[in-house]
Amino acid sequence: MKKTLTIAVAQLNFVVGDLVANANRILEALERARDAGADLLLTPELALSGYPPEDLLLRPDFYRGCEREFDRILEATRGIVLVLGHPEACDGRYYNAASVLRDASVVATYRKQELPNYEVFDEVRYFDAGSEACVFELGGVRVGLGICEDLWVEGPTCQAREAGAELLLGLNASPYDTEKPRRRLAVVRSRVEENQLPVLYCNMVGGQDELVFDGGSFALNPDGALAYRAASFEERIDILRFEDGLWAGGERWPELPVEEEVYEALKAGVRDYLGKNGFPGAIIGLSGGIDSALTLIIAVDALGPERVRAVMMPSPYTAQMSLDDSRDMVARLGVRYDEIAIEPAMKTFASLLEAQFAGLPEDATEENLQSRIRGMILMALSNKTGAIVLTTGNKSEMATGYATLYGDMAGGFAVLKDLYKTFVYRLSAWRNTVSPVIPENIITRPPSAELKPDQTDQDSLPAYEVLDAIIEAYMERDESPREIMDRGYAEADVRRTVGMLKRNEYKRRQAPVGIRVTRRGFGRDWRYPITSRYQDEF
Repeated sequence: MKKTLTIAVAQLNFVVGDLVANANRILEALERARDAGADLLLTPELALSGYPPEDLLLRPDFYRGCEREFDRILEATRGIVLVLGHPEACDGRYYNAASVLRDASVVATYRKQELPNYEVFDEVRYFDAGSEACVFELGGVRVGLGICEDLWVEGPTCQAREAGAELLLGLNASPYDTEKPRRRLAVVRSRVEENQLPVLYCNMVGGQDELVFDGGSFALNPDGALAYRAASFEERIDILRFEDGLWAGGERWPELPVEEEVYEALKAGVRDYLGKNGFPGAIIGLSGGIDSALTLIIAVDALGPERVRAVMMPSPYTAQMSLDDSRDMVARLGVRYDEIAIEPAMKTFASLLEAQFAGLPEDATEENLQSRIRGMILMALSNKTGAIVLTTGNKSEMATGYATLYGDMAGGFAVLKDLYKTFVYRLSAWRNTVSPVIPENIITRPPSAELKPDQTDQDSLPAYEVLDAIIEAYMERDESPREIMDRGYAEADVRRTVGMLKRNEYKRRQAPVGIRVTRRGFGRDWRYPITSRYQDEF
């Protein structure tokens, strides 16, 4: 007898802690799936609560709220099966769970077995581990469940197969980084090939603080062949058929180039950070440089020009080219643009501090005052309008401290925080292939903070190609300075870069949250001490 299931994949964007709204979204998806003739609706990991709830999971009232909405959803599961991701409190233990709901009854509950505790994950802090497979029957097909990390290791998938599963459904909240879509597909394919067990992988989509979930849900046949892949960074409910052990009816969206992936991740991060936190718009301080230009166009693409305001704050050291390029770019984009000269404020501070600085040479103090004046202006505009200041610093600057505390670091959200300077150039060039919005001068001129005459970044930093490679090796791959030098980098450059990175941890602790797009960003997966006397291996 032919076995056929119709399954709806709910690749949706949930808000952490918005339990009523999340439940309503699940109920809407359930109705759409039922109308499409689906036998089952599959949701992402912890769909009810949003992911990651972090220390909300330490609150008993949070679990009570989840239980109330769970019961409301349960009553709606008539004529269709729902596999719902949710936090579960049971007999004094707490689980990352997936429940099978049918006809207002709980058919089964699966509890996540593999609790990740690396990179951005901290699930051991919150959850107890499950130990048993969960297999239920629907339409003559024995269906097993797994939750995210359970598919990254051998045990739970083998356990599901041994319990009789003919199909594995995976609920996921797998955040994006530049390697993740390809790693994810390769790892799940290896599970499929080990067990000859077809898999449907449903992933969350949208931004949550520094994390972005890219969706990209997919299905693999028992031989590992890709049968379905959802569009990335897009909410959707897709309908698939599972017929006699094979998938049918699913679209296969192409894999995006990495530049487009990153750009879409940054757009999603900006859109959801402002949208989910209720900010009416964004303010960006323009400098005529590439970082602020890229931040501006990302904000416009994410929010629309009507919600973005650009402010240019020239000093006596600002090149005319910087003014011309900024005026050109905002004209292309149609955003509100203001110029506020900071020379009067510079003179006021110079007068205020003249007696204190008497006999002392000019140095970075005067440069930093310019940056802090600009920061005060931007924050005043933010306070007055309610719009959030998007900072423009990149990962190279965050690593080396090449940014002014309470100056260009002032703001509420750091769009480029996890992009190396070399990738900022690469991404800007890619965005101009979509439409030429960044003036060519901004991309080709030497980068400069323009805080003193004829200044360039390379006055105080190694070449960015060298700098970024050293930071990536030390910070993302945990290589020692000796190992980095063994790969051909000059000892002077390595010592200088690692020294700057270690000295500026105090700045990074005070930096705004920013979007993570690499395997390790300066956020929740970087926890180095500020006070430390550790000596690296040179």
